[in-house]
Amino acid sequence: MIKEHKLGIIMNGVTGRMGTNQHLIRSICAIRDQGGVQVSPDEVITVDPILTGRNENKLRALAERTGVKHFTTKLDEALADPANQIFFDASSTLHRSRFVEMAAKAGKAVYCEKPTAVTTDEALRLARLCEEAGVKNGAVQDKLWLPGIRKLKTLIKQGFFGEILSVRGEFGYWVFTGHDEDQPAQRPSWNYRKEDGGGIMIDMLCHWRYLVDDVFGPIKSISCHAATHISERVDENGKSFPCTADDACYATMQLENGVICQFNSSWTVRVRRDDLFVMQVDGSKGSAMVNLRGCRTQGLGVTPKPVWNPDMEQAINFYEGWSEMPDATTYDNAFKIQWELFLRHVALDEPFPYDLRSGARGVELAELGLQSSEQRKWVDV
Repeated sequence: MIKEHKLGIIMNGVTGRMGTNQHLIRSICAIRDQGGVQVSPDEVITVDPILTGRNENKLRALAERTGVKHFTTKLDEALADPANQIFFDASSTLHRSRFVEMAAKAGKAVYCEKPTAVTTDEALRLARLCEEAGVKNGAVQDKLWLPGIRKLKTLIKQGFFGEILSVRGEFGYWVFTGHDEDQPAQRPSWNYRKEDGGGIMIDMLCHWRYLVDDVFGPIKSISCHAATHISERVDENGKSFPCTADDACYATMQLENGVICQFNSSWTVRVRRDDLFVMQVDGSKGSAMVNLRGCRTQGLGVTPKPVWNPDMEQAINFYEGWSEMPDATTYDNAFKIQWELFLRHVALDEPFPYDLRSGARGVELAELGLQSSEQRKWVDV
């Protein structure tokens, strides 16, 4: 006999691109289709999702597309069903509070996309709400399980870098404004309205907080500049609107161990790099160039010795002399890996440090970044 832990999962607001692709199709449906999370030869965790949201037609279409059996626009009924033990929210950030409150009151484990709120006070309130209700809770921190980051962490554990000196991250791409013919915007318009919870700083500094804290060390202080480079865009109805949220963020962080991290995030930049996100880590004995899936290294012994001379063509090809790290294993989807950890946390009470309080630290960094930008000064974390 196989022991089965069957978990009903309310998936709220997953009709959007990220919710559909990463959380539903590539995580929960993938776990369902593989037969669940195998704990041991005699024990398995299985999932039974139900889709919730406001638009019944969208829910029905998504359920039919993915083979999900259940969907409803009545969230309160889904929360009242004892078969549903987990509530997941990928809705708009500004609506998250009332959903989390409902789920915690119903005694459901809570798992949320980031940012969990737009202010630190609210993010901490939601964390305390779940803690006081005694429900397990978590926040999505997917980038920790990207293949490139996992390879980087292996190098750090092996001492490849010697002393890590600095980190430079570049994230972003060009998001079309909607003004140009045949070039519609590829992101929802709310991202560019502060009053709707938009802004690249609240979006990306949440990521950089858990990434930096986990990989390089705690952040001591931040200096940040937020910019709204494009003042007007076109919404989903073809109407122009003023952009009130930042579309680029230029952040410098000093860590408690002295490492300096610089992260540029922008929806107004054209890409000439390996991927939408690249990160260079420089150490006393070696350096690495990391993207979403890969990691290239250059050790001290193969580091070139250039001489500055602007009057001659550069003789060194700086793209050479870097070695690609091979895949040490088969890398699963990053969102799916964290989902499986959360399912084990709920079913087996295994540790899960990526809780809502952890998510609140990301909101805190974004809020301090905005404060730094407004006051034009360094701010302690």
